[in-house]
Amino acid sequence: MAKKTPLVGITASKSGDFSEWYTQVVLKAELADYAPVKGLVVLRPDGYSIWESLRTTFSREFARRGVRDAFLPTLIPESLLSREKEHFAGFNPEVYWVTHSGNNELGDRLALRPTSETLAYEMYSQWIKSWRDLPLKINFWNTALRAEIKATKPFLRTSEFLWQEGHTVHATSKEAEDETHAALDSYRHVIEEELAIPVVAGKKSEAEKFVGAVYTLALESVMPDGKALQMGTSHFLGQNFSTAFGIKYSDRDNVERAAWQTSWGVSWRLIGAMIMTHGDDRGLVLPPRVAPLQVVIVPIYYNDADEGRVMAQVSGIQDTLSSSGIRVHVDSRQELTPGFKFNDWEMRGIPVRVEVGPKDVDSGAAVIVARIDGEKTRIAFSDIASISGMLEEIQSKMLARARESQKDLTRTAASYAELASMVEEGGFISAPWCGAGECEEKIKKDTGAEIRVIPFEGDVPSECIVCGKACSHAAPLFARGY
Repeated sequence: MAKKTPLVGITASKSGDFSEWYTQVVLKAELADYAPVKGLVVLRPDGYSIWESLRTTFSREFARRGVRDAFLPTLIPESLLSREKEHFAGFNPEVYWVTHSGNNELGDRLALRPTSETLAYEMYSQWIKSWRDLPLKINFWNTALRAEIKATKPFLRTSEFLWQEGHTVHATSKEAEDETHAALDSYRHVIEEELAIPVVAGKKSEAEKFVGAVYTLALESVMPDGKALQMGTSHFLGQNFSTAFGIKYSDRDNVERAAWQTSWGVSWRLIGAMIMTHGDDRGLVLPPRVAPLQVVIVPIYYNDADEGRVMAQVSGIQDTLSSSGIRVHVDSRQELTPGFKFNDWEMRGIPVRVEVGPKDVDSGAAVIVARIDGEKTRIAFSDIASISGMLEEIQSKMLARARESQKDLTRTAASYAELASMVEEGGFISAPWCGAGECEEKIKKDTGAEIRVIPFEGDVPSECIVCGKACSHAAPLFARGY
């Protein structure tokens, strides 16, 4: 083997400098890098692989609900955006505008898509004529562009990002509301089962809902630094957009009616949540189901005589694991020491490492190391396929561990002073709220905390923590967020 190579790993601690730790993990684990244009990042192969895994799983979930994928262009005429002024006003400060074609000035400015409602619904108004055309359920895998005025944070805050937008049209309010809830359920299933991140499902307050929606449903998680992160949203749009864009249909009695609509979406910020939730001071810790590589095999030998028999055994292990559907890689880099390789793959978060040296060949068993806790075991070569079950155990353990962390970061405030104090400490704070906008605004102004979500489940408190009036719903979760 080659001479020892200096180790370049994560130098910031997760508990000491969370922001710097996060940035180092993203860059050094080669998930993404900064682009030459301010506010933009380049998604590298491992980062894109994780996104593709999520995309595949989400598309499968959507298909079960009768949703089909399609494509929308990036440019939207300003005249079209102005059709829904209230909705667009919320995005206007963030919009990139195309004003010229070559050297010729455009008469109607073109917006680089901040979101696709206006464009999609202009098309829907042309496609939908009769009840036979409903329901219409389409999902678009797009990029969106929003002029980011704050510091860029890969996956969390960038001027261009990958996401999906689902836009559905229905004949009745009930069908649309059922779809709004079904979309949220799909998100929850994928986020918890694939990314091993627990979420709290519920409703946004009137002040925090999507502009143009009747109401917004959301999934929220709390990150290890105590800040909340919105994981996905689903909006019941009612007839707000169908009225503005003329999305009408003739019912079975040939009576023309305005349709009912939903929209819902998640973005690559899910990858950022995965990094923050599971990573440690050594780098990434990838959930096996989305890991680009699930197992890495590191052969160890120091002379030509050992190389042949070690590599023969490694080849057999690779074939066995690959035939079991496991994504496996053999690290045969000659210029690096085993120690460097161990640290490198730990930084990249590969769930399981298999070490095979001459003594392992002699004993008939390999050393197996789980990234989640560094625990070492030995597995006989004849039982090496059992790593498949080990990967599932790791996936379950990661979700359970994340649930415990979320539980530890969720507290209940019994008074306004206690709420303010808890906000400074971070995490989710459950506090009773009457539903009045002025009480919500006071909390936000005094503490910087927002209502992240009003959970679907929970007892109804007796009185508001601000004004003392009666409450009509479960206590919302307050937090400062990303």
